[in-house]
Amino acid sequence: MSQPVNVELRHYTDITPVRQDIIDVYADARAPLLHLPHYSVERFAERLDRHATESGWEAVIGYDTNQPVGYAYVNTLIEKDRWWSRMTEPLPDGFTDISTAALKEIMVRTPWRGTGTALRIHDALLSARSEERITLSVNPLAGDGRVQALYVTWGYEPFNEQRPSPDSPSLTAMIRSLKFRPAS
Repeated sequence: MSQPVNVELRHYTDITPVRQDIIDVYADARAPLLHLPHYSVERFAERLDRHATESGWEAVIGYDTNQPVGYAYVNTLIEKDRWWSRMTEPLPDGFTDISTAALKEIMVRTPWRGTGTALRIHDALLSARSEERITLSVNPLAGDGRVQALYVTWGYEPFNEQRPSPDSPSLTAMIRSLKFRPAS
């Protein structure tokens, strides 16, 4: 990890004032993939707008001198949520009965990667959540597998796979307790 940076973290439950900041960070961080339909800025903006209307939407955005450098946002999952229905393997009985939040996106601009900014944003976002556990999905090939490996160090474990849309890659679904605290 490189030198820590002074990033101010701000919480939001309304997308209106920060929608463009989130889109700008996404476009910058995903620049190499924007030519692929699933990763286009337009498709991301549609997903963001849909997610922002879902139960329990909350975001944390990191700012370095008022420049947005990273974000994460989460929703509360409901029993019949689309999130669960996209799993490739059947879930065990009662699996969706446990209160769960879904980390829908976490993104940090390249100059702030490796500084601990992503983990700070992640932890700030989850710090006041009332759900028992958190789930996310990750492209297992992202960063040659380093992104998924990073999530393992944050306490997540793979439990299934999902494909959010026909043109998206197959993603690894991961989960962890919200009470988990990684070793320092």
